[in-house]
Amino acid sequence: MMLTYQSFTAVLLLIYGSLFLSGIYYCLRVFWYAAARMSELELREQRTNMKCLVKLEKSGKEIREMLVQVYGDSAMKKTAVHKWVKRFSEGREFVTDEKSSGWPATSRTKENITKVRQTLREIRRLSEA
Repeated sequence: MMLTYQSFTAVLLLIYGSLFLSGIYYCLRVFWYAAARMSELELREQRTNMKCLVKLEKSGKEIREMLVQVYGDSAMKKTAVHKWVKRFSEGREFVTDEKSSGWPATSRTKENITKVRQTLREIRRLSEA
């Protein structure tokens, strides 16, 4: 099969077109996530306002409506508002999230390395048998 100038150009256009579109898609995705995420400062500000409104005995629905009036699309979601209203109603004072226990930042210790190497030796021994 002979590759003509027109088919070669068409293939190049398809390749460059798909690269261009994937680049646009990537940029839009990055901007979307950046716009969708609230900074910790904004969250603290909204939670502080919620704490005051809970002390004024406003309901979760009223608080959510007020947050939407002030922050618009950046207002906390309804479920998050109700979660924090409940916490503040129960006496919580802090507006920041508590540290989660989760996994340690790193688990690379001499003990763990030794265990992994020992397990690998055992697996190799069993697979050779």
